[in-house]
Amino acid sequence: MSKLCKTFVVVNRFMKQNHLVPTYQTRMNSTATKLFYTDYGDPMKVINKQNEEVRKPNENEVLVKMIAAAVNPADINTIQGKYPSKPTLPAVPGNEGVGKIVKVGSNVKEFVEGDHVVPLTPNLGTWQTHLIAAKDQIYKVPKKLGIVEAATFTVNPCTAYRMLRDFARLKPGDTVIQNGANSACGQNVIQLCANWGFKTVNIVRDRPDIDELRNYLTKLGATYVLTEDELRITDIFKSGQIDKPKLALNCVGGKNALECSRHLQNGGSMVTYGGMSREPLNIPTSALIFKDLQFRGFWMTRWSKENATSIDRFEMFEELITMMINDDLHAPAFEFVNFDNYKEALLNTLTIKGMIGKKYILKFE
Repeated sequence: MSKLCKTFVVVNRFMKQNHLVPTYQTRMNSTATKLFYTDYGDPMKVINKQNEEVRKPNENEVLVKMIAAAVNPADINTIQGKYPSKPTLPAVPGNEGVGKIVKVGSNVKEFVEGDHVVPLTPNLGTWQTHLIAAKDQIYKVPKKLGIVEAATFTVNPCTAYRMLRDFARLKPGDTVIQNGANSACGQNVIQLCANWGFKTVNIVRDRPDIDELRNYLTKLGATYVLTEDELRITDIFKSGQIDKPKLALNCVGGKNALECSRHLQNGGSMVTYGGMSREPLNIPTSALIFKDLQFRGFWMTRWSKENATSIDRFEMFEELITMMINDDLHAPAFEFVNFDNYKEALLNTLTIKGMIGKKYILKFE
């Protein structure tokens, strides 16, 4: 286990320990372009674009030139004013992304020009060509980490990791059931479970291309892929083809989630981290009394704030990055969108396809 800094200054094994490494003579552009909003509302109406002069970082800051930034459903909800974590307005949207440091402040010894970094804090504002960040607001990632993996690293992979680690004592051979299995988080759940020896029962909505989706998720490592209708009539648990799940992960809610909970073993847990159906989860009294099921909630933003400098957080980062570099964990299906065409990414993410289909990523270079 690597030794990680317990202070607010983050040190990880991917950083160069010799701070005398020559810096790159990177030439800064004189202007930056950013997306911003001054009021909450429809992203297609309230998001504006603006050019401004690039500011030099102060002694404890760095200037980051963005390479790519993810467009997540949570970003859309934040712009709409529906998300619990709200930035001070006016604000630049974007929680995830990867960039290259082009200038460091005089007191910054943890980073050098040319380092690739991702945000550590929420609402840092990644939808801009350049951003200024305090040295404790970013985390260095290896340059050999793929751009898409880096740009989508801090939300869905971490959410999947924490839910699998923190809510049940899973061992190889145990079963996890999840709905929304083709979502970005769901795809990470499948891959992490496959790497750790857990079996997965993955629930998706029926669709014309269900066989194609089933094959895709199976290649990621899914044990079973069932539609909602198939889950209601399946006998895979009664017949002993697979053990009843210890853990259920719910991002849909409503009848779908209730059906998943029916298959949990006694003492099992359901973790809710989303509600795409916008239907409430109605828990039968019998599930609590006779099966002793536990129903919990998880929000990655809250966990990150509460564990901002914890060893658990940075060990998780290192494990996930290592898996990505070793080709054991892949980014979800994605599409690059040129930064100038940002409205295309917004519009697509606003649809249900954007919530559970491919990930849209703004490309700056």
